[in-house]
Amino acid sequence: MEGHPDLTAIILTLNEEVHIQRCILSLQPVCRKIFVIDSFSSDGTVKIAADLGAEVLQHPFTNQAHQLQWGLDNLIIDTRWIMRVDADEYLETDLHEELAATLADIPDEIDGIFVKLKVVFEGQWIRHGGFYPLTLMRIWRNGRGRIEQRWMDEHILLPAGARTITLNGGWVDGNLKGMTFWVTKHNKYASREAAEMLNRKYHLLPPDVGLIHMTHAPAKGKRLIKERVYSRLPMGLRAALYFLYRYFLLLGFLDGRKGLVWHFMQGFWYRWLVDIKIMEIEERGRGNPTRIREILRDEHGITL
Repeated sequence: MEGHPDLTAIILTLNEEVHIQRCILSLQPVCRKIFVIDSFSSDGTVKIAADLGAEVLQHPFTNQAHQLQWGLDNLIIDTRWIMRVDADEYLETDLHEELAATLADIPDEIDGIFVKLKVVFEGQWIRHGGFYPLTLMRIWRNGRGRIEQRWMDEHILLPAGARTITLNGGWVDGNLKGMTFWVTKHNKYASREAAEMLNRKYHLLPPDVGLIHMTHAPAKGKRLIKERVYSRLPMGLRAALYFLYRYFLLLGFLDGRKGLVWHFMQGFWYRWLVDIKIMEIEERGRGNPTRIREILRDEHGITL
């Protein structure tokens, strides 16, 4: 796309015909090339993406981190900058303008760009409870970033000492598939989150510590609190405390009726589900790392 910023976008998809057009159309003003790495969708995702000019490749899915890293290792990306976008996300006009101006005159020493994610749940922008802004690195200089290898909550990692900037325009996470899909998706997320916490406890796999070594990463502080404080609280109680903290101290109640559903489901139900899965796996595995690995592999599709 001649005249566009020197930027390539990568989107991972599986049955995303509801979202993919919105996502790609929002990227076209700022991307020279758009890749879609599809996990063999059975709906119209591939056709819609290809008709909109995206280059579509298909690759078996293990987890987000593996799929993204496969893309970095195998796609022919000839732009200076790379962007990761989820299929249910889209960029707003103010970010188009800010991104184009930034990339046209960005200093050579900058290797990463953070954006401020806006979560929209059932049409409601979640402004409180610590959910706006979610500052995430989604754009990085080609050849300088890699994907943190985790089953859940993976981030883009830069070399220690790398410099970054933060943009303010709208980057929206707005899923349109409804509550049944949301519950199913978060049930799978809970298995992955449980696996990460069990991995830390039983040392099933060497951890990827790249995030902790990054000079500046907003997610680093949250990760440290999660590992050093939250994970040491009693299971079950920590989910309740986290919800109360978000909903009252961080003013989540100001997000209204739909905000209550979001903060309760994401802040309590999901965290409690993670704890239930941990308790079940540990009880059935009798604290034996080998048996815990087998349960995660055979019943949750997670290999550690």
